[in-house]
Amino acid sequence: MSADLQFLEEWIPERMDPGTVFVLENQSHLGHAQNPFVAVMSCPRCGTMGLITRRQLVAGETMICGGEVCSAEYRLEGETINFRKAQ
Repeated sequence: MSADLQFLEEWIPERMDPGTVFVLENQSHLGHAQNPFVAVMSCPRCGTMGLITRRQLVAGETMICGGEVCSAEYRLEGETINFRKAQ
């Protein structure tokens, strides 16, 4: 299962639909210097917002939703969201 990623130009939390990304300013000040947080992404399944790192955004590193009722596991390939296949 895959979906398309959406980007917001300005921070409007109410417009963060599932699978939406907002790229942060001053990225080097957030998180670890080697792999800082660079964006806010809403889970493509439930819409829970969370910070994502540079590697998660551009290098396909896996993400897991932090929502209370969702445990979606996915990664980004360009502007496509690829969910982990059930085993």
